Amino acid sequence: MSELVARTGRHQQRYLDGCRLVAGCIPFKYINSKDESGSPSEKIVEVLMINSTSGPGLLFPKGGWENDETVEEAAAREALEEAGVKGDLMHFLGYYLFKSKTLQDELCPEGLCKAAMFALLVKEELEFWPEQSTRQRSWLTIPEAIACCRHSWMRKALEEGFSKWEADENNRHHVSSLASSPDQH
Repeated sequence: MSELVARTGRHQQRYLDGCRLVAGCIPFKYINSKDESGSPSEKIVEVLMINSTSGPGLLFPKGGWENDETVEEAAAREALEEAGVKGDLMHFLGYYLFKSKTLQDELCPEGLCKAAMFALLVKEELEFWPEQSTRQRSWLTIPEAIACCRHSWMRKALEEGFSKWEADENNRHHVSSLASSPDQH
């Protein structure tokens, strides 16, 4: 088995206009809920969050976007390193600005960060991953995730970015399945 190692250091970091550029994602999956009789009733979306290594609350995987990768590659890499998941980036959710309390340097003296966030449909949950010794994974419903989210900018990405996109996707699939089925009247 090859050893998985997380990238470290700031020498490859991207900066723009005094902001450190960050990439991250909201990993998600669909589970089938069951009604009282045990029959499948609807699909429920769950999102994957990880513990913070610097305090209480849960986070979505994110980290520095480096010079030798695209923003999409950086988001997927962070999901692998921090949460131990692989999948398909489904949608760009937007840019979210925040101030880092711990990461200030000569290129970013105010600690300002600009995060590009994506929806990541999880296809594989790894048994071993680079940060497994310091990270625990939690699959949560969207309301649970909103309640547990440590940072307001991540909560905004979940509520305004992911939830809106996911609802639009479900509506689009529902409408197309209705349009393709014969009229039962």
